[in-house]
Amino acid sequence: MPEQSNDYRVVVFGAGGVGKSSLVLRFVKGTFRESYIPTIEDTYRQVISCDKSICTLQITDTTGSHQFPAMQRLSISKGHAFILVYSITSRQSLEELKPIYEQICQIKGDVESIPIMLVGNKNDENQNREVDSNEGEAMAKKWKCAFMETSAKLNHNVKELFQELLNLEKRRTVSLQIDGKKSKQQKRKEKLKGKCVVM
Repeated sequence: MPEQSNDYRVVVFGAGGVGKSSLVLRFVKGTFRESYIPTIEDTYRQVISCDKSICTLQITDTTGSHQFPAMQRLSISKGHAFILVYSITSRQSLEELKPIYEQICQIKGDVESIPIMLVGNKNDENQNREVDSNEGEAMAKKWKCAFMETSAKLNHNVKELFQELLNLEKRRTVSLQIDGKKSKQQKRKEKLKGKCVVM
């Protein structure tokens, strides 16, 4: 598929039950579902601004199980940007991201030019926290990617996560704002462009 096609593909990876679908649904539809329904693979579309024109943000919500390695490889090869989600209540879920990150490196080569966000979800469940935010930041530094903690349940940092991810894209200008106005945050980010900002 040609690189300049009019969509921007974001792939969401993570172990089962960390809240990948919850983050995506919260962002795309503004809803949150208490019950857990495992995903095989879903794709959601959102209109965004891309190089001053309108394009489609295509978000692929992947399965948390390891039963579909071919689907995982295909998602990586087609993806422009990646969100790696773990739950702050599960150290195991952070560990499970390591092979996925390694596979992204293997398939994509130089990952420094690729927007990747490491996301600690469920930060509304602080009483059950197993992974300190410092550990998430340290892992992000090691992986040369950005880091953020979110709560899909409380809608904390969800839109910010996707905007931050788009801000990391250096090959073209992508933004959630379609009217072309830039937020103060974006202007500040543009001054910092070229550096990997760990929040």
